[in-house]
Amino acid sequence: MFTDFTKLKCLSGKGGNGVISWIRAKYLPKGGPCGGNGGKGGSVKIKVSPHIHCLDHLRGKNLISAQKGGDGGSNNKTGKSGKDKVIDVPAGTIIINTETEEVLADLTKPGQVLEIAQGGRGGLGNTCFKTPTNRAPRKCTPGKAGKEVQISLEMKMIADVGFVGLPNAGKSTLMKALTATDVKIGNYPFTTIKPNLSYLEYDDYSRVYLADIPGIIKDAHKDRGLGLAFLKHIERSKALIYIVDVAPLGEISDPIEDYKILKNELEQHDDRLLKRPSIIVLNKCELDGAEENIARFKKEFANEKADIITISAKEEVGTKDLSLKIKELAQVDGKRYD
Repeated sequence: MFTDFTKLKCLSGKGGNGVISWIRAKYLPKGGPCGGNGGKGGSVKIKVSPHIHCLDHLRGKNLISAQKGGDGGSNNKTGKSGKDKVIDVPAGTIIINTETEEVLADLTKPGQVLEIAQGGRGGLGNTCFKTPTNRAPRKCTPGKAGKEVQISLEMKMIADVGFVGLPNAGKSTLMKALTATDVKIGNYPFTTIKPNLSYLEYDDYSRVYLADIPGIIKDAHKDRGLGLAFLKHIERSKALIYIVDVAPLGEISDPIEDYKILKNELEQHDDRLLKRPSIIVLNKCELDGAEENIARFKKEFANEKADIITISAKEEVGTKDLSLKIKELAQVDGKRYD
């Protein structure tokens, strides 16, 4: 199961208590206070990890709590500080306070850390209350309670280029042909039921990150099929690749209508997506009769700003030229849509 949204209750650690203690030593006949302070409670923090790509590890977890601080000791010993609890999340995670609906952070860079709930401060031992007029204070304070914060985490993939296409258009096959990703492939719709993230690596060791989302169907923006739940994962992509099946299937599928459906669903979801640089990939050119559909498509969309490239992902025909075009496409803009 792919998890890209979850809710958590975060509780930081309580501070340790200060203590009352007295010096007992023959060289100090009158003794004195020596009660130490309590240790600080642990905080709850969120950190972006480059090794995590979804929120599966947080599924089923409702409470995240940090360690409480240790109590103070005699001889002015300060209690041990509680350990922080660090929650690892993927880049592209949005943190929202569910009580106030405030967006606390949009974490997009590996290594970013956000403190969600600060640990409680340790209490004071009786040594802290010693004064010239009160040399034997019998007073100490308890540690401060930890903070409780309820948050929701929503992940949106960060990729340079997003793949969009109808079910069975060949997105997963193309992803496998271009990258080293072992994705599920099958000759039936909805082979992909969760987004895939991988990268293209070039001879100069530069990389272009690719996101493949489940197939979009007509009226996906009305909550039909799988596309609506995952369309958000291409919102951050700087460029899009429309993958269109040109196999001659008669009335079952028409590449011209398929492309119009894709553009309409993206527009209904977020019309800004249509303004992204894009490439139209006509896939399955190896099949008999595909030439006619390719010719019709190119004639119909001759005025499209996007380049139209014909490939066979299965036979890896044209994929090398496509990979070079993808690199050019990813370099059009200097940043992703974070």
